[in-house]
Amino acid sequence: MPGIDAVARLAGVSAATVSRALSGNGHVSPATRLRVTEAARELGYVVSSSASSLASGRTKNIGVVVPFLNRWFYSSVLEGAGAALLRNGYDLTLYGLAGGDDERRSVFEHFLLRKRVDAVLALTIELTEREVQSLLALQKPIVGIGGPVTGVPTLSIDDVAVARLATDHLLGLGHTRIGMIGGESGFELDFHLPTNRRSGYEYALRGAGIEPDPRLFRPADFTITGGYAAARVLLEHPQTRPTAVFAASDEMALGCMLAARDLGIDVPADLSVVGIDGHEYAEFFGLTTVAQFPAQQGERAVEMLLHQLHPDRHEPAPTNIPLPVELICRRSTAPPPPRAG
Repeated sequence: MPGIDAVARLAGVSAATVSRALSGNGHVSPATRLRVTEAARELGYVVSSSASSLASGRTKNIGVVVPFLNRWFYSSVLEGAGAALLRNGYDLTLYGLAGGDDERRSVFEHFLLRKRVDAVLALTIELTEREVQSLLALQKPIVGIGGPVTGVPTLSIDDVAVARLATDHLLGLGHTRIGMIGGESGFELDFHLPTNRRSGYEYALRGAGIEPDPRLFRPADFTITGGYAAARVLLEHPQTRPTAVFAASDEMALGCMLAARDLGIDVPADLSVVGIDGHEYAEFFGLTTVAQFPAQQGERAVEMLLHQLHPDRHEPAPTNIPLPVELICRRSTAPPPPRAG
């Protein structure tokens, strides 16, 4: 196999420039980087990952910490992050925390501190001060998605504002008896998402002069199955049934629509349903949703990490970035039935 000197001769540069161009460490002009890359490809030269790591102190590997591996939102963020890392020549190591406190402690106190990763992306994980300081002490760049973390660049949506937007949509259609399927207490651990989305729902109602009715709130676990079970309870009695439901996630909203179908309730003639996320199935089901574009969140988080790893190659990024959302109206929402007034 040809060596680095052969690549340098073909590209007309020094071996040191070839090393910088192919490792991504140090400044090399775009034109030179392209010339070196083409020479390496022509000769079939492949950089040794172990040698590159020894020379640069970098592993070209990013650690991504997620609370769940089997949820659509997290897999969508990972898809965007993985694609962005691949384009920039980085590998991804995934650390799931579904096992609880012991697993989390092991990840932050052992795996991430062994210098097996160059940086850490924390996905909707509210890092403790101890976890942040232990990573910063090793000079590992960190970016968080999902909420503010002191001392860490973050991307997040305003969960209160998003819930208000969804509820205001229902109020604007004329609904006054609006139920909510929200999060269970177990989801309060990181960034208080269930509380914030319930607060946004209640703020919107009070802003319209409607006092929230606790009987119209049902907790669930952000899954279709959980949303279905909560909706069955919320919708089973015609006399107390809401004319609209705001679900704190699209999966719970889809579960609500399926429950309505099984109860013989027409959506949207008898019941309007709106969710949050922009789930890939939302369009198929005709679900009105507030989309938050999780794949783009993953891509933008990687951009922020790469800026910290290669400040000479990337434009400075803001410390805390509010993420865009969009209300997408589909056929699951409509004005309330006439009998509901």
